[in-house]
Amino acid sequence: MPTLTLIQRDDCHLCDQAWERLAEAGVPDFDPLWIDDDLGLQARYGTRIPVLRREDTGAELDWPFDAAAVRDFLR
Repeated sequence: MPTLTLIQRDDCHLCDQAWERLAEAGVPDFDPLWIDDDLGLQARYGTRIPVLRREDTGAELDWPFDAAAVRDFLR
């Protein structure tokens, strides 16, 4: 499985839902990346969060996504 990063903010209910979708998809591990203190990341991701990124390809999956979309993204 590729290394995954979940790009998110503090106190983000959609980010909490994304964690749940990753669990439903059987994703065993991912790295959280909090953008709250990084103006560059805030400018890049803004309202797109949460975003799931594959570190091997750089591909990104924007919210909203479900467990099936996550599994497809990992293929």
